[in-house]
Amino acid sequence: MFADTEAFSGFSVTDIDEARKFYAETLGLRVTEQYGLLTLQLAGGRDVLVYPKADHTPAAFTVLNFRVEDVDAAVDELTSRGVTFERYDGMDQDAKGINRGGGPFIAWFTDPAGNILSVLQDR
Repeated sequence: MFADTEAFSGFSVTDIDEARKFYAETLGLRVTEQYGLLTLQLAGGRDVLVYPKADHTPAAFTVLNFRVEDVDAAVDELTSRGVTFERYDGMDQDAKGINRGGGPFIAWFTDPAGNILSVLQDR
């Protein structure tokens, strides 16, 4: 039924203005706003809808993964922009917060609403 229908994902935040600033200024994404909703325009022609929700609860999983060529450089750049990287018990993370054990190198951080994002590098 939907095989040829354009689809997109979305997630909620507590404050649209704060989200716009974070996604546009801190992460450098193209962001548009219409009807009080944000659209994150991601590479590859993919869009993600960001909408306000008064009783927002952050997702307990990663809502966006950004594939990068150099995870160390991405972490360093984001850190210089004020981003703090998450630490998770049982994960083999280095001093920067990068997990280098099994799978892609990956580091997690959150948006102002507490949604989990990551930068990851294929080995």
